[in-house]
Amino acid sequence: MKSQNIQLLRFTTAGSVDDGKSTLIGRLLYDSKSIFQDQIDAVEESSKNKGFDYIDLSLLTDGLKSEREQGITIDVAYRYFATPKRKFIIADTPGHIQYTRNMVTGASTANLAIILIDARKGMQEQTHRHAFIASLLRIPHAIVCVNKMDLVNFDEKIYDNIVSEFKAFSSKLDIKDIQFIPISALDGDNVVNRSTNMEWYEGSTLMYHLENVHISSDYNHLDCRFPVQTVIRPHTLEHQDYRGFAGRIDGGIFKPGDKVKILPSGFTSTIKKIDLNGIAVEEAFTPMSVNITLDDEIDISRGDMIVRENNVPEVSQDLEVLVTWMSQNPLQPRTKVVVKHTTRECIAMIKEIIYKVDINTLHRIENINFVEMNDIARVSIRTSKPLFYDTYKKNRQTGSLIIIDEQTNETIGAAMIIR
Repeated sequence: MKSQNIQLLRFTTAGSVDDGKSTLIGRLLYDSKSIFQDQIDAVEESSKNKGFDYIDLSLLTDGLKSEREQGITIDVAYRYFATPKRKFIIADTPGHIQYTRNMVTGASTANLAIILIDARKGMQEQTHRHAFIASLLRIPHAIVCVNKMDLVNFDEKIYDNIVSEFKAFSSKLDIKDIQFIPISALDGDNVVNRSTNMEWYEGSTLMYHLENVHISSDYNHLDCRFPVQTVIRPHTLEHQDYRGFAGRIDGGIFKPGDKVKILPSGFTSTIKKIDLNGIAVEEAFTPMSVNITLDDEIDISRGDMIVRENNVPEVSQDLEVLVTWMSQNPLQPRTKVVVKHTTRECIAMIKEIIYKVDINTLHRIENINFVEMNDIARVSIRTSKPLFYDTYKKNRQTGSLIIIDEQTNETIGAAMIIR
């Protein structure tokens, strides 16, 4: 049973092209002994064929053929590994400007962001962009890894200058917890094992921080939100009257006996039982996926939300959102789209583009008529049905939505609800 209780940490890596993100992840996997021998053998063979005199650990994560040929990351590569203390899901995201949308995808569910900076180059345009996106997405924790310290002779002054520069920039951002670690992903300095080359650095290694960063309070445990994903009706002789509501808890703590309200109907009832994997539990909280049964027969369907009587979310058809545009077709006012929010889906209209964000200066660009791919803009939308939401600042789950093309069913935007 103990292994089931190990906490899961989702983290994303970001930085400019060639800052060493894939090598860092390869080093984490390699030094924590999270890869099989045949994978190591394949990477060693591939490194030799490329004429390298070292093991190119980035090959462990760069799965796409076009990435391996160019030596860059294009798509979001997800990797899974575990240590005795924690389970991890890594989203290795691209560094190129044209793949900003991929970074948003990888970072949207992350507890922590690792931002890599090349010690030789210092902060780049992409460092600003990725730090800003991490702040926008309200990733609670960030680790700034100053990489390639071996190429600057492990110079403490260079590291200190980069730390000062990043602190000055991040003072404008909204990231609660930022740590700094000097590393060499290629040689493994301060990644899993402590470096003997940087005696001046007294902090923890990257792996120690990943294993011990406190993430339990990252979720909203105050506002109870349970979007219904499906209604369970077994239709068997044994369970003729059974009616359960399955879904993921997106906020708060639910217990049997709690008085709840159903949206949009407004009917109230009491929680009779909560099941987790078929086993009754005394309490359930975000982000658990459970099955809830109520005392009363109430007509509830997918897209409805179970909340507390005295703590309800905003209910509206008019929203202002910060959208990352992901389509090659520009976003224009009066565009008709499909919006998916928690388990609710409906038609919506883009009413107005309020401003676009200049990611490098964080300034607003106003009086614009369209938004292009990878742009981040504040827009107002009107939905055909009311949505039950919190602001993204309050709850990342109930405060986010995706925008879908009505014709192609392609995801064309990811948005955070401002109000």
